[in-house]
Amino acid sequence: MKEKQYFVALDDFEHGVVIRSLNDEKSELKHEGKSTDAVDELIIKIGHAPSKRFRVVERNSRHDER
Repeated sequence: MKEKQYFVALDDFEHGVVIRSLNDEKSELKHEGKSTDAVDELIIKIGHAPSKRFRVVERNSRHDER
């Protein structure tokens, strides 16, 4: 069975927030003497993720209003 993948659209500001948050988590784990391998992998994945242009279609958040 193929592994499920998730895609998240982030602007430059949000991308920076995610990277900084992961770095903060990594620092906290180091301070506690725990492994940072999982966080390191996420930082690499997010830091090297390709950017792609796409169009955003906004919808009403309520499904009953159509």
